[in-house]
Amino acid sequence: MAAASSKKRWLPLEANPDVMNQFVWGLGVPEGEVEFNDVYGLDEELLEMVPKPVLAVLLLYPYTSQNEAEKKAEEEEVKESQKKEVSEKVYFLKQTVGNACGTIGLLHAIGNLTSEIKLVEGSYLDRFFKSTANMDPFERAVFLEKDVEMEDAHSVAATAGDTEASSNVDEHYICFTCVDGKLYQLDGMKSQPLCLGPSSPTSLLQDAAAVIKAFIERNPDSVNFNVMALSKKA
Repeated sequence: MAAASSKKRWLPLEANPDVMNQFVWGLGVPEGEVEFNDVYGLDEELLEMVPKPVLAVLLLYPYTSQNEAEKKAEEEEVKESQKKEVSEKVYFLKQTVGNACGTIGLLHAIGNLTSEIKLVEGSYLDRFFKSTANMDPFERAVFLEKDVEMEDAHSVAATAGDTEASSNVDEHYICFTCVDGKLYQLDGMKSQPLCLGPSSPTSLLQDAAAVIKAFIERNPDSVNFNVMALSKKA
């Protein structure tokens, strides 16, 4: 996964809905409220199979920071996003711990849904979001880096998948969410949230899929893509 500014490195999280679900349920997300599901393809027919409503989307993609085309595209995204006003309601934190992007993606997903999801009172996530509510993204990163409870929970989740965990991987997680009628791309390796334009809770999955298609087009030879949707359970 992507490099980070801290020397601390965690094991990466497997892109597995079962792993993600057990992880967030154990941290204080009510099991009966939401769950992660695989998104098997980005065409309309396969998107229709994803349980609705979709509250957030996680993308795991090959992190090729030396790819000039990708770097140029990212720079253009940042420039375009800076022209748009980022809502103060967007919860965002920087990544400073190596391989922590999966957990940060989950925190971005849940952190922007605290009005939709009633976290278990006194649970880890309830305490985490209350403690970091008034921090900036860098202060939140420091808080997470020093948080032994989360580090332990992440370690358990990282060893719960079907594949053997290794700290040497070249994939990276990011989150897509809708806040105040705008689609945001939340990537802890960037300096700020990227506002990608209008969206809505009903179009979030399709809007995120359109952006993800562009990621795939920039890496046409790679099969190392995985998309998961966080859906509200009926």
